[in-house]
Amino acid sequence: MIRDAIFIIVVFLANVIQAITGFAGTLLAMPASIHLIGVADAKAVLNMLPVIGCIMIAVQDFSYIRWKELCKICAFMLAGMLAGAKLFELLPLDMLLTAYGVMIVIIAALRLFGVPFPKPGRVMQYVILLAAGLIHGMFVSGGALLVIYATFAFSDKTEFRATLSAVWVVLNSILCIGHVMSGAFSRHALILLLVCVVPLLLSVRLGNRLHKRINQKTFEKITYVLLLISGISAIV
Repeated sequence: MIRDAIFIIVVFLANVIQAITGFAGTLLAMPASIHLIGVADAKAVLNMLPVIGCIMIAVQDFSYIRWKELCKICAFMLAGMLAGAKLFELLPLDMLLTAYGVMIVIIAALRLFGVPFPKPGRVMQYVILLAAGLIHGMFVSGGALLVIYATFAFSDKTEFRATLSAVWVVLNSILCIGHVMSGAFSRHALILLLVCVVPLLLSVRLGNRLHKRINQKTFEKITYVLLLISGISAIV
């Protein structure tokens, strides 16, 4: 019971961040949630909850969604996810995840301290999105590469958040369908999912208010800090 209560608090705090930026909620909540409720229940609940929260944000900021970017991101990431699912059993995953984490840490640290990066060309943009899907298909954690792409693609914080939220609606819905079909939702997970709906709604409401209060520069700093945490978590 105490573990479940702590899990609900973790969900609330993580989804406040998710509502502010459009990403990182699952990333931040997953490590503690695994210890609190187990891997299977954590993955099932934490993949479903962002769909609900992201739908709310995408509907609310519908006019800010960059539809061309949304279609491009989903197309390339879905292609990468299919390949990643196939490669999961073939590659040395520990080494690959560590290398991925080191790359994210370096890029995030450089961007955080103001080191300028040239905008990737069209081919490199496609490579980044495919790689994001590939990592997402293998580790369900390709969001960091997507965010790196998004920092170049979106100059407005609300367009950034709205479009990424729409992306997670598409990708996480596919993952949730897979979980349901595989019977991953235990009775405990379903109960937690229902209980967490109210904290989720409150977290989105609070996150919306904070998103409106922060300026573009602060938003970018928060983004790079979360990327840094993402990279470190992949290495550890």
